[in-house]
Amino acid sequence: MAGRGKSLAASTAKKSTSQSSKADLQFLVSSIARFLKTDKYAERVDGGASVYLAAVLEYLATEVLELVGNAARDNKKTRIVPHHIQLAVRNDEELSKLLGSVTITNGGVWPNIHNMLLPKKTNTGSKSGPIDD
Repeated sequence: MAGRGKSLAASTAKKSTSQSSKADLQFLVSSIARFLKTDKYAERVDGGASVYLAAVLEYLATEVLELVGNAARDNKKTRIVPHHIQLAVRNDEELSKLLGSVTITNGGVWPNIHNMLLPKKTNTGSKSGPIDD
């Protein structure tokens, strides 16, 4: 009767599902939990903390990618470069506040021309002074 227990265990065994698939997330919940534990942010880490952190990080990533994709499309490009990230982050008020002190490598400069450097507007069509009839 060799193998009898093996077939019985194989038929009743349930397939394991990951925490990421249970939470319907793309980011790896188990990796984030491992980082939270090994980096000693606290003595004890709740199981829900890693799920919550993974969800927040995934949300931020999708927001940034959406804005960066729009910036690339506005510049008629199909490839995202660091300059598009710079433009997207600095155009969005909340992301600019969150990443205000962050330097984006190869991001370039924010396109801006100081008002003093712009040519002065002159009114050539109108006369100044009284109108003589």
